[in-house]
This record gives sequence, structure tokens and C-alpha cells, in this order.
Amino acid sequence: MKQLLWRWLPALVWMGLIFVLSAQPDLPRVSDPRLDTLLKKVGHALSYGTLAWLYLRALRERFHCAATSRVASFGLAVVYALSDEYHQTFVPGRNGTLMDVAVDGAGACGAMLLDWWLQRRKALSRRAPDAV
Repeated sequence: MKQLLWRWLPALVWMGLIFVLSAQPDLPRVSDPRLDTLLKKVGHALSYGTLAWLYLRALRERFHCAATSRVASFGLAVVYALSDEYHQTFVPGRNGTLMDVAVDGAGACGAMLLDWWLQRRKALSRRAPDAV
């Protein structure tokens, strides 16, 4: 039980942080509207990339196939993104958009691709003959 909590607690805390930020009626703004939008979209992508990675951390031991863990982590992140955008439709001054879900999904996908690349690189370096 302790190990299960240790694996899932970071993801649950991160989900709580996303929920709290989503419940804010107004977030700080940058004076340039284009820069404000860019910063918020980058924030979305990074937040959900982090969430997907935290899910992956929790699921690695559950699935024997790394690809299955990554797909499950990506899926969980997108489902949470959908629920978060739905939640925002009830917050005064906020609205939920499918565009934000797409940005969140892109962040989650990017994190899973980064993990795949890092794991592949690690495996290749183990197979490489020692340089003398």
C-alpha cells in the first residue's frame, strides 16, 4: 500500500494543482494578448506533459510493455484534460475549449515521445561496445 501511494501521490497532487488553477475566475495576464495566449498554451502543454510523465512513473511497474504504459499515461492525461475543461465551464469568467484539450494532449504526447527517446538512447548506450 505504501509503495502504491508513493507512486501515485505526485500525480494526484499535480492533478489537484491543475484543478485549483482551473477554478480561478481570472488568471494573471500579460499586456500583449498574443504573448498572453502563447504563455498560457505553453503552460497548458507543460502542465499536461508533466502530468502524463507522473502517470507514467506510477504505471511503469503495472505494465510490462513500455509502450502500453506510455499510451495509458497519454490517455489518462487527455481524459483529465477533458474533465478539467468541462470543470472550467462551471467557473465564472472561464470557459472550456477543445483547443485547450488539444494543446494539453500535445504536451502529454511530447512527454511520452521524450520518454521513448530517452529510454531508446539508454538502451542503445548499453548495447554499444565499450570504447577503449
